[in-house]
Amino acid sequence: MNNSLADEIKSGALARLGHRDASSAILAQGVIEQAATKSIETVRLVFADQHGILRGKTIAVRMLAGAFSSGIGVPSTLLLKDTSHRTVFDVWDGNTPSAETGLESLLGGASDVLLVPDPSGFYPLPWSPHSAILMCDVIDRAGAPIAFSSRTVLQTAEDQLRDAGFQAVFGLEVEFQIFQKTNAALNHEQATVPPAPIETSNLTQGWQYLTDTRYSEAEDILDTLRRYAETMGLAPRTMEVEMGPSQFEFTFDPSGPMTQADRFVLFRTMVKEVCEQHGLHATFMAKPKLANAAANGWHIHQSLLDVKTGANVFKSKDSTLTQHASGWIAGLLEHAPASCLLTTPTVNGYKRFTEFQLAPNRITWGADNRGAMIRALLYPDDNASRIENRVADTTANPYYAFAAQILGGLSGIKGGKSAPPPTQTPYASDAAQLPDNLSTAIDAFEASQLFRDMLGEEFVEYLLHIKRAEWQRYLMTVSEWEQAEYFNLF
Repeated sequence: MNNSLADEIKSGALARLGHRDASSAILAQGVIEQAATKSIETVRLVFADQHGILRGKTIAVRMLAGAFSSGIGVPSTLLLKDTSHRTVFDVWDGNTPSAETGLESLLGGASDVLLVPDPSGFYPLPWSPHSAILMCDVIDRAGAPIAFSSRTVLQTAEDQLRDAGFQAVFGLEVEFQIFQKTNAALNHEQATVPPAPIETSNLTQGWQYLTDTRYSEAEDILDTLRRYAETMGLAPRTMEVEMGPSQFEFTFDPSGPMTQADRFVLFRTMVKEVCEQHGLHATFMAKPKLANAAANGWHIHQSLLDVKTGANVFKSKDSTLTQHASGWIAGLLEHAPASCLLTTPTVNGYKRFTEFQLAPNRITWGADNRGAMIRALLYPDDNASRIENRVADTTANPYYAFAAQILGGLSGIKGGKSAPPPTQTPYASDAAQLPDNLSTAIDAFEASQLFRDMLGEEFVEYLLHIKRAEWQRYLMTVSEWEQAEYFNLF
């Protein structure tokens, strides 16, 4: 291979900032050559924002070498928005609580941050053969990492885990719905912020869990999604008819946290875009306001390996918990209320915490118990021994959610904690309750010292500001309940 292009890339602005070395420059040259071989015309340079939504710029393929060399600037306001796409920090005068969090460099008149393309994150798009996605990290103009950017948060947690002698293996179970689109809500008056919800009907009737005939009804679109996921290297494992109407689940091969987080956001993006191409609407909303619709959960499977030996430290020769498994479970339970802001980040997500609906509402663990928050899948001498946290939903930013798992579990191990006895009655009233709304979760996150110590004050205050803005906007919206309750009465 002629490395002249790599030499050019490794002498660029990103290299001077410490974000491009010789090995990554060679990988970047390989990506450019692959793009030419595959007749790629455009490349989407994207990063996962604070909500786990991919944002970025699309460039002509001839600009790819320059992007690898110097990065691509995007407005810093992309990091300052709530779920309605509103910028919730004052970027013009800095006189907001955010000025106390070290965000001043991002508040100067919607200034730029830099996207740093990751040459290992190049994904030609099978549903758009002329285009590819290139995953990016985010830095400021001086080359410093941004403490609350998604990949930085997860990398910080992974580094602390490795320093303690461990690495995590995570598995994905992702639930979502696919509906027929009946009204795209494209009228001018529907172009609100956020836009009016589109109207849909079911793709399948459902409420026939794992029923094969229901799979056949949706096989065309599920096959398409599976093939595209395989082509992108996302490693899908199973495709299932889930509980509710038009509800499905994909699971994926276990892998490291960063790989799995990238898979999650790429899969969610792929599903939505491909379904749109087919005149369908896919949603990962936790609990859609549709008649008879089921809630969408996201079950995070996790095991822990010893860095030196590669051994699964959750594996036991009998039915008892290993010391590491016990400590990990204890840590997750202890920090569950604070972690909810990272695993269940929306107003809507807390309406999924309903008794006897296979979602947790209390802070418990059980041995293979689907009602408990932590379901321990720990069988004697089983190399796949793991635990499953059922608290998250599919609106979560996976980088933040995985960081919460790592830091919570690790704190239990380092603190020598032990798990309480397992529950047989996960919905019993004597167990501590999970936060029942976003405001309670915000308060628990604010009170947690764990995340301040491990991820920094800047990250904590940043996320509190965004989520409080979202909660306040929700409170100030006149609801259907209020209209029905008071409009005729008074």
